[in-house]
Amino acid sequence: MNRSRIGYSVTGAALAILFLFPLLWSGWASVRTGSGFGLENYDRLFTSDNGVRPHHVINSLVVSALTVGGTLFVATLGGYAFGRFRFPGRDLLFLVTLAILMVPYATILIALYVLLGWLGLEDTLIGLSLVLIMFQLPFSIFMMRNSFEAVPRELEESAQMDGCASVGTLVRIMLPAVKPGLITVGLFAFLTSWSEFFAPLILLNSTDKFTTTLAVVNMRTASHGSIDYAALEAGVVFMAVPCLILFAFMQRSYVRGFTSGAIKG
Repeated sequence: MNRSRIGYSVTGAALAILFLFPLLWSGWASVRTGSGFGLENYDRLFTSDNGVRPHHVINSLVVSALTVGGTLFVATLGGYAFGRFRFPGRDLLFLVTLAILMVPYATILIALYVLLGWLGLEDTLIGLSLVLIMFQLPFSIFMMRNSFEAVPRELEESAQMDGCASVGTLVRIMLPAVKPGLITVGLFAFLTSWSEFFAPLILLNSTDKFTTTLAVVNMRTASHGSIDYAALEAGVVFMAVPCLILFAFMQRSYVRGFTSGAIKG
């Protein structure tokens, strides 16, 4: 038994070091200067001609907020329908939803760009957010379906006996019961939208619409072959800090959200 615990501890420590090392190295490189250590790299990140500007951060926040809100809204309704109602073709429709996960999203970005053009949403933050919501929905609906299925049906039946309709039962009874699942879905949606690079690269053309990720990468492409690696590392750390803070505060609910569908009833 002790050997097993030692083995788990060693494996966990090795994995932690493996995943944390790139971030720690980026943090160290971001404060390293020619004369020692300081914040000069961050100063260049925010003050250089092609650096990160406040509107880039605002664009990222807007896209993240729209993506999180849209994903939670649609995934909650979809997960509630799949988890609590029976209707013809339910299982087939759910399998088709999951099958979307097998389609590499990069292969359909050009088609989505054309579709956004038809809708008048090309080169807009709303259009980018809609695309990111679509990418999140298969996994998010799967998570919410499991969360709703784990809630005892007695709670729902009691609410219906008290006169609650389906919408009232969802809002008053079911949503508080699946809070860990909502946090997990919202956290995943934020992490994806905040750090996404390829979709904004294809769907955004105007520099004033760039997200923070594109602004950081633009420092490299606009340097005429001279790459400021230290400032880029500062940008990596700047992008990672919000994700680390959110995960640190929500890790308990995050884990509970993943295990909420493991044991039903």
